[in-house]
Amino acid sequence: MGYSTFGRHVVMDMWGVDYDFLNNAEWLEELLVEAATNCGATVCSVLSKQFEPQGITVLLLLSESHLSIHTYPEKGFAALDCYICGENANPERVLEYLAAVLMPTSTYEKKLIRGIGKLEVQSI
Repeated sequence: MGYSTFGRHVVMDMWGVDYDFLNNAEWLEELLVEAATNCGATVCSVLSKQFEPQGITVLLLLSESHLSIHTYPEKGFAALDCYICGENANPERVLEYLAAVLMPTSTYEKKLIRGIGKLEVQSI
């Protein structure tokens, strides 16, 4: 069976997110797993790191690739990255779901289309 190399890689910066949302590792792990599974991705493993005095990185290894968040609670900022190979799961929906829960005051997104012989960048 042959596999397609097609993938979508979406990054999003979120500003104006509540400090408590961005400094709770256990809650963020659960949120990212929920976002990934609700959008059709398969979670293989979860890894997180709580920094001192604040800040968190959560990384999900997906069968389709990965999802990550890096938080700066003191600035109300989160950097998200979702790369999904294939057509079954949608990384844009993953990040839309996370934005709906985290309720940022502003977001900035970019999408790369990968695995088609060139990198195609799209604003979303």
